[in-house]
Amino acid sequence: MIQNIAYFLIFGKPLIMYIGIFTLLFVIFTATIGFLNYKGIKIIPFKWHLIFAILTIAFAVIHAIFGLSIFLDF
Repeated sequence: MIQNIAYFLIFGKPLIMYIGIFTLLFVIFTATIGFLNYKGIKIIPFKWHLIFAILTIAFAVIHAIFGLSIFLDF
């Protein structure tokens, strides 16, 4: 069941690929917000660092479950 969702095609590419791309982008955004606030550049409030960290963890868990569904029958 989960394997079917993971390999659902969007524009000819599986959903798991898009989840991985979003995970990587959220990691980069989270690190950038933390770095900018550390340097004293307050363009983006620090509360967004926590929001992006939670999104990163959520997307990483979904991506991992999709990836493991290849080997395990969920």
